[in-house]
Amino acid sequence: MKITWLGHSSFLVEAEDGTRIVTDPFESGSYDGAVGYAPIDERADIVTISHDHADHNAVDTLSGDPEVIRGTDEHSIKGVSIRGVNTFHDENKGQDRGRNTVFVMDIDGLTLGHLGDLGHVLSEEEVAVLGHVDVLLAPVGGYYTIGPEQAKEVAESVGAKVIIPMHFKTDALGFPIQPVDDFLKLMDHVERTGSRSIDIGKADLGDSPKVIVLDYE
Repeated sequence: MKITWLGHSSFLVEAEDGTRIVTDPFESGSYDGAVGYAPIDERADIVTISHDHADHNAVDTLSGDPEVIRGTDEHSIKGVSIRGVNTFHDENKGQDRGRNTVFVMDIDGLTLGHLGDLGHVLSEEEVAVLGHVDVLLAPVGGYYTIGPEQAKEVAESVGAKVIIPMHFKTDALGFPIQPVDDFLKLMDHVERTGSRSIDIGKADLGDSPKVIVLDYE
């Protein structure tokens, strides 16, 4: 599968058969301009929405009349199996920022996890429900979500071999969160692609976890 970072927590995931999945599309310019990434201009077959905040739920920015997935139901669409796991946007069981859905997708023989705006370390019970994840798209910026140390703990708990950071401070984002380097210094194996896209297959899963950093262009 091919993974392209669209900015913030939004990715385009393309399966080998051409099925296109977009995660958490943002509204460019939302939050008084703090979300400064360029508008998303992509066709999607499937869209996953972790929670209904403007930087994660802008479905109307996409073309293609996609199937929109929210919540914890299980779905099988165009050969892609998707299920949601209920979590929270904060450490107080959702009292501060509400619920968050972590999505687990089986694509091209790999299991992809998108943590959305996860705001807490996963419990043993939540890890069991989530199951093993090969490739993890994880927020690392803190403040609104888990931060660097918590992201590392979550990645280890689900056994991810590839971790792709998201929801961190960039020049295009005005939120008071941490840059990706604060997470990278905690990890042993880091690859900077110099690109916003990467192709990942089973052969790319090594024995040790590695972080792959995609660059916003």
